[in-house]
Amino acid sequence: MKALFPRGLRARLALAFSLLSVILALALLGTVERRAVGQLERQIGAGLADLAVQASDKLERGMFERYREVALIADRPSLADPAYDNARLTRTLRRVQETYSYYEWIGVAGIDGKVKATGNGLLVGADVSKRPWFRQGLEGGYVGDVHEAVLLAKLLPAQAEPRRFVDVAFPYVDAAGKVQGVLGAHVSWNWAREVARSVVDANARSAPLDALILDAGGRVLLGPPDLADRVLDLESVRRARTGADARRGQHLVERWPDGRDYVVGYQKGAGHANYPGLGWTVLVRQDVVYAYAPVRELRSHVLWSGAALAALFSLVGIWVARSITRPLARLAGAATDLRKGGATPIATGPDDYAEIRALGRALNALVSDLEARRGQLLGLNGRLEELVDARTRELRRALETVQASEARIRAIVETAQDAFIGVDLKGRIVDWNGQAELLLGWRREEAIGHDLGDLVRLDQLREAAGGALGDFAGGVQAGHERRVERVVADRHGVEIPVEMSTGLTGQGEAAVFSIFLRDITERKRIERMKNEFVGTVSHELRTPLTSIRASLALLADGALGSLPPDVLELVEICNSNCIRLNRLVDDMLDIQKIEAGMMSFVPVLQPLLPLAREAIRTMRGMAGAAGVALELAVDPNDEGLQARFDHDRMTQVLVNLLSNAIRIAPADTSVVVTLAPHADGASLSVADSGPGIAPALRERVFQPFVQIGERGSAPAGGTGLGLAICKRIVEEHGGSIAIGDAPGGGALFTITLPA
Repeated sequence: MKALFPRGLRARLALAFSLLSVILALALLGTVERRAVGQLERQIGAGLADLAVQASDKLERGMFERYREVALIADRPSLADPAYDNARLTRTLRRVQETYSYYEWIGVAGIDGKVKATGNGLLVGADVSKRPWFRQGLEGGYVGDVHEAVLLAKLLPAQAEPRRFVDVAFPYVDAAGKVQGVLGAHVSWNWAREVARSVVDANARSAPLDALILDAGGRVLLGPPDLADRVLDLESVRRARTGADARRGQHLVERWPDGRDYVVGYQKGAGHANYPGLGWTVLVRQDVVYAYAPVRELRSHVLWSGAALAALFSLVGIWVARSITRPLARLAGAATDLRKGGATPIATGPDDYAEIRALGRALNALVSDLEARRGQLLGLNGRLEELVDARTRELRRALETVQASEARIRAIVETAQDAFIGVDLKGRIVDWNGQAELLLGWRREEAIGHDLGDLVRLDQLREAAGGALGDFAGGVQAGHERRVERVVADRHGVEIPVEMSTGLTGQGEAAVFSIFLRDITERKRIERMKNEFVGTVSHELRTPLTSIRASLALLADGALGSLPPDVLELVEICNSNCIRLNRLVDDMLDIQKIEAGMMSFVPVLQPLLPLAREAIRTMRGMAGAAGVALELAVDPNDEGLQARFDHDRMTQVLVNLLSNAIRIAPADTSVVVTLAPHADGASLSVADSGPGIAPALRERVFQPFVQIGERGSAPAGGTGLGLAICKRIVEEHGGSIAIGDAPGGGALFTITLPA
């Protein structure tokens, strides 16, 4: 294909101009042809539609004349005049029938249905009371659709085609207006044939043309013999019958039962004047071969004109291509000389067009510039070799530095006191130090290249490491640097408590996930001993404290008689400190139970509003003594909020929060308890008007034995264990507790519980 395509610019331009000329000529002629052909086809169709309109109008007007003639005869007073005998009626009707040859039969029937007189003497005395024209003629003007002769078939002279009539009937009345009988007429259908022939013959001289008359049901009343009495289901019939086209005289192209396509004009009759019409449809059809013969002639003429015009444009294009490429060929020869090493300037003539002269000047300037740049390039090549040599030496030194750094890091990892495991982002182990061998029992050569999940036997560590890997792969790196406690198993299945920290070194595919494990078996043992000691001491202190508290209460209440004021004051001081010490012991026991997992919880799905009301009722006395009001804020729509919690434990939490808020709130202020819905359940908040808690201290207040005063300035009293116990209880419920700023100042403690 490429071999056949011209290589020279001249040939390509000539081909392009020729193709463009042909395309433009074809496009122009195609547009003209489409418009002309469309207009001509519409004119041909409109002509057939006009013929259908003419034929329909003639039929309707002709039937109107027959309708009016019979009506005028029926209005003659002589028909009902008793003095006007049957013989005179017969003569009158004969003159009518002789005058209008299209009346095959016209007669008068009395009120009893017996024929009294006819124009041709047929059916006189016959009973026509059962005939539709008589029955409906008694009620008023009647026109019956085309039908074959019944009573007259054997009486009238024979003809080639069956006789068909259109019945017209009117009642005649006497002077008093009483109906005396019916005047009926059978109009010959040959009259309609003459109407159709008069329309078709005048327009079918050059090509065959068919006219068809259909009744209201689509049955062919008049038309080609092969379609006689057939019901046609055609689009033209449906449009004419249903009135799809409200305009008069429409046309279309459609395929008929004989398998041929016709251009069809159609029109449905609608009566004329007071004649109601019978719903006849006139179709005028012509085979598309004959109808569109002028269209084919027009297309042939357009095609030959287009070919001639395209040839003319092609010759013009070839001449233009030669004019354009002649100066370019001269420039191409000069450029070839330059490529072979010559430096001869490119000459352009004054007769060349402006673009060629500009191109020549540009090429001459380019040659001069190339000569200058050639000298520069030789100099640059020398300098580039020097730069490459210098960069090579720098890279060698950088590589030595990286290798030394890697050796130092390796030495640090190997001498570290913690076990170190390096894992790539696919979960495969890439590093394993000596402490990892000692801790987990796997040698380095056994671990390298294996999946972390194959060697780490405990699901807890496997899930933690896997989740961190997923976060790092997704770009989430925050929070993995802190230390967390886990339990792992060595290759023999022995469980070892460890403290784990994770981090990511490197970027992209070369990134390594670092895991440090520190054996905390000894620390856990010491913590257990501490917890056991605290629990034992707390239990041993509770019994004597209870006795001391009871004895002091009896003394303060005067059980041994009234005490001097100074002694009573000392007893009350002792009693209050005993109560504080007892609360400290209770808090220490609660902390010890929670850490040991011995505190029982029975979460139940229940409303939060009773819990809040009970806690407020419990702390109302303390609040009143401190001059602080307790308020419950809940939206009426949220009064039915529910959460899953242990009622006693959550009461302990809420009472503790209220106690802290009452202690810190200034007098004549309010502590507000709020209930609100939450995405995962419900939230319960306690807000005071105190100094609040600085953001930097909000995590510390939940640690045991930590007390924060006004913005961290001074302790606020208490044991320092209450908030730590509250946090542990809420977290055991699957919830959370957080500190924020209350509206208008103060601290806001928010508890979130699951539903």
